[in-house]
Amino acid sequence: MDVDELRGIELFTGLTDDQLAELAAGGDEVPFEPGDVLFTEGDHADAWWVLLSGSLDMVRQVGREDVVVTRMDVPGRWAGGFRAWDDNGVYLATGRGSVAGRVLRLDAPQLRELVNHWFPLAGHLIGGLHRTGRSIEATVRQRDALVTLGTLAAGLAHEINNPAAAASRTVDDLGQCCDALLEALSRLAHDDVSAAQFSALDALRRESSSAPPLDQLELADRESELAGWLEGRGVPDPWGLASALAAGGVDRSWCERAHEALGDEALTPGLEWVSATIASKSLLTELKDAVRRISDLVAAVRSYSQLDRASRQRVDVREGLESTLTMLGHKLRGGVTVVREYDDLPQVDAYAGELNQVWTNLVDNAVDAMDGQGTLTVRTRQDDDWVVVEIADTGSGMPAEVAARAFEPFFTTKDVGRGTGLGLDIARRIVVERHGGLIDIDDPAGGGSGTVMRVSLPLRAP
Repeated sequence: MDVDELRGIELFTGLTDDQLAELAAGGDEVPFEPGDVLFTEGDHADAWWVLLSGSLDMVRQVGREDVVVTRMDVPGRWAGGFRAWDDNGVYLATGRGSVAGRVLRLDAPQLRELVNHWFPLAGHLIGGLHRTGRSIEATVRQRDALVTLGTLAAGLAHEINNPAAAASRTVDDLGQCCDALLEALSRLAHDDVSAAQFSALDALRRESSSAPPLDQLELADRESELAGWLEGRGVPDPWGLASALAAGGVDRSWCERAHEALGDEALTPGLEWVSATIASKSLLTELKDAVRRISDLVAAVRSYSQLDRASRQRVDVREGLESTLTMLGHKLRGGVTVVREYDDLPQVDAYAGELNQVWTNLVDNAVDAMDGQGTLTVRTRQDDDWVVVEIADTGSGMPAEVAARAFEPFFTTKDVGRGTGLGLDIARRIVVERHGGLIDIDDPAGGGSGTVMRVSLPLRAP
């Protein structure tokens, strides 16, 4: 490599001949042709690349397309080398030759040694800048993650509170219903109802429980008919009793047969006993539904957190998607319609808890994109040796300038305190670096309505 050539590059202005010679000796001259890829977006930035001649396109993947975001066409322009001060530094774009030329390639450790040797203060400043940036990023991510955790906890508390409150109310109503049932039995015994009469009444009760359900209009007509019949027989509170009996499948013919079996004196306590048993059965069904809902929420939390499972395991992605939808249920009510299009899928090798974080981020972004009104489609399919998950919304679509930067560190379009605290760059790291998969953005309407986030996972861990 010619020292005189390096001296003519503005980037190296101020370096002595010895320093230029040291730089030339430590680096390699790498020729390239149009189409040659020198470094790839997302890979560790293990080398520093300085253009000597020719031209390089800086390419980023946006959805399924490669987009040229800038061009290195002036000698002295550079890229990479971030791992000289940051172990997690990655290339922000792919360097691809557009016009044949040459670059100076210098390994990141060698770059760090030269800078620290030539400009100790500059080396400290650069290293401090990277550490400060990472510290700020970690703090902000942690803060946002805590806010998100609080939001999820509040949403979960709301989700659990509803069935818990329903269960509490049902237990109170069930206690009153049991008191009414026992009182009706006591009155039947006081009226000296025979065993044959009570058996006939119980047979009628079982018969009514098998009656088909009525729609609201038919139920109202049935209540009115029964109330008129009960009022004509002098039964107290005919409308209240008619409502409970009609809900249990009782009609006028049934009441007439009960009257024949019990007579005038025992008719009222007999019907009250039947009404209490019907109400008890209905309340027990409500209580069972409330407890089942709480149990489902607890199971969803366990599945979402993956606290009782190994970190890497065989995973059914549909289970993770469902637990995520349950956890975010408070955000999906009101105006969001969830459409599930699940194919039968094999399991994949994955870190289930980390994938759930990705699903949470993508679903939350989709709901925000629709302002809480629209259709959220969660779709899964198998594509050869890959499992593909698509999360689509019917929002306004993602502008091209946003899509081009969506996977950049620190980039966000959300206000402070909104979102999951998990940027798409972190989602990309989880999918690409941790699972060897792919994540991209598809705007099916070309900037119009809707965006599809697509995650592809290999069936077997790379």
